[in-house]
Amino acid sequence: MGLLLAFVIGLCVYGAFTGVRLYRAEAKLPGDLAVALEVGATRTSAVGSAVDRLGMRYAPAVLRMMGPKRVNKVRRRIDLAGNPGGLTLDRYAARRAVYGFLGALGAFAMILRGQPFLALFMVAFGLFWVEVGLYAAIRQRRDQIERTLPDFLDVLAVVVSAGLGFREALDRVADKYEGPWADELRITLRQMDMGVSRRQAFEELRRRNDSEQVAQFVTALQQGEELGSPIVDTLIQIANDMRRTDAQNARRRAAKAVPKATLAITSIMVPATMILLVATFVYGANADFSSIGG
Repeated sequence: MGLLLAFVIGLCVYGAFTGVRLYRAEAKLPGDLAVALEVGATRTSAVGSAVDRLGMRYAPAVLRMMGPKRVNKVRRRIDLAGNPGGLTLDRYAARRAVYGFLGALGAFAMILRGQPFLALFMVAFGLFWVEVGLYAAIRQRRDQIERTLPDFLDVLAVVVSAGLGFREALDRVADKYEGPWADELRITLRQMDMGVSRRQAFEELRRRNDSEQVAQFVTALQQGEELGSPIVDTLIQIANDMRRTDAQNARRRAAKAVPKATLAITSIMVPATMILLVATFVYGANADFSSIGG
């Protein structure tokens, strides 16, 4: 019975997706949505691209239901994540539509089978799966930037002390790095090339990154510029402060991990070890328990 129900559900999902694909084949997407569909197409996975194409038609409806305030928050979170896999606001809405449909369909199937807990799980999947991926991308990107920043500042200080101006040194060092921090610096440099002041460009850098160390770097750089302190000393001081902060955070994480490890050992490993010892002792003693059962 369970296999038959799963087969029927699979046919329904396939038929729904096929119908959506045929319907979309007859309609022409608006220009902005067509561009959004192709942006980052080579950066996303095959599954992500298929999901985007299935849900792109319903992206405007999802954005309207979210409202302007929610849309602005999501746009900022996508910026903080660095547009992972070519993610745009329209792609986000398309994935919300597809995963929401799959979650609702799965919840309905679980209710028919009398499994309300799995139905709630499917609803949570439809509502939060895209959010979980976006949150993980934001955290991973922030960690990469904070690991790169101290060493970058040391190299920048050496290049500046060799006689190059700050703008030229920043451009040369950024070319030698890869990853999210180098991308952010290239964006900042391009903004300055287009006429944006250095202070405003670095303020935009602070806004695009939800990182305490980036905010510390921008603040110290601006304060050093206002006070007229040597830029090399400022960079070295910022790098030392960041390493000191990293060490404090590492000790804090280690202190939090000790109780968790103790709980895992006490609740899992100790009882398992005791059961193994008792079973080995009984097996080795060749004890006869037949008399206990009568």
